[in-house]
Amino acid sequence: MVNTQGIGPLWYTGVALLVVGQIMRMTLIRAQRPLRAREPLLLRLPVTGRWLALNGPATKVPSHTHSHAQTYAIDLKYVPEGSGRGVTRQAPPFRWLWPLARRPRLYPTYGMPLLAPADGVVVATAGRQRDHLSRMSLPAFLYLYLEGFIRSLGWPSHLLGNHIILDLGEGVYAVFAHLRRGSLRVAAGDRVTAGQEIAECGNSGNSSEPHLHFQLMDGPDVMTARGVPFAWHYRDDDGVERVGVPEDTTHCVPAARPRMTERDGRAGMTERG
Repeated sequence: MVNTQGIGPLWYTGVALLVVGQIMRMTLIRAQRPLRAREPLLLRLPVTGRWLALNGPATKVPSHTHSHAQTYAIDLKYVPEGSGRGVTRQAPPFRWLWPLARRPRLYPTYGMPLLAPADGVVVATAGRQRDHLSRMSLPAFLYLYLEGFIRSLGWPSHLLGNHIILDLGEGVYAVFAHLRRGSLRVAAGDRVTAGQEIAECGNSGNSSEPHLHFQLMDGPDVMTARGVPFAWHYRDDDGVERVGVPEDTTHCVPAARPRMTERDGRAGMTERG
């Protein structure tokens, strides 16, 4: 921004801070690239019902970015089904201009329960950030990009919003981000079992609308850890059971508890929970 006095020290300072911030961001991205290929860890799908996959590793890697251990992260949105009459409750659509934003409770994903993907121990939680308005209009989406850049320069919780980090053992940690304020059912030090409800979906942190951001990483700190691949046992819209991660814009429903096969063992995939 140029003030009424024209370009001056304040302007140069702002530009310098933006440049330094971008350099720091690129350095973090390079530093957190996975060092070696790892076989996916087979987990339970941490939700119930029908969900839409977005920004996932089945479509591209890195699915988000290497920074903050998001190499294999995925976003999920709840898509409720009706009983033969179509969807009973749909998320408000993206609008070009108006309304600029909507309350998070208007989205079906908001308040949906989230489940532990395996047995583990809670190592970190944050649950006091507000659930802000959606960013589902063109002006709001442009604001989201600027907001995301600023958030990335601060503490990890500014990006993750309300979150839970679980230690799944053997150096693997799971992250649940953008949780609903006041919905956390666990605290640091608690032991959880696979399928246990731990929180609810919200719209805190760097989020355009209520959704679950899920990722695995090889350490408890998103600023230094690297992403770890994972797989789920799920059914697609055709009712076919699959082991892996759903591609972007496809749906998934939790399937029965996965059973390891000889083929999975040869491929190096390990089951947890």
